[in-house]
Amino acid sequence: MSQIIYKIAPEALWREAEKDGRFTGAPIDVADGFIHFSTAAQVRETAARHFAAQTGLLLIAIDGNKLGDALKYEVSRGGALFPHLYAPLALDAVVWVKPLPLGAGGHEFPALEGE
Repeated sequence: MSQIIYKIAPEALWREAEKDGRFTGAPIDVADGFIHFSTAAQVRETAARHFAAQTGLLLIAIDGNKLGDALKYEVSRGGALFPHLYAPLALDAVVWVKPLPLGAGGHEFPALEGE
């Protein structure tokens, strides 16, 4: 059974990762020493809190089971456990990549596995 987790990323940054064959993270990820992810239950709040009013974003679904021991769930916002990856993201773990458009009420999400 898959364990789907999500990453929000600017499209330009993600397209560079596709060219490189791996995603090493956004500037905040590099600064923190791990790649931040969210579960389906967390990703909408992540978008509202950290990406409010930003356009040109992508939502990336990742099979967490393919990330091995480098994926750790750690206490973060409000005491919740968030998935953090302590390695570059291999693109073979990506399930899909979809636009995350900004609508009048915020970002418009597709249906998410795990909701």
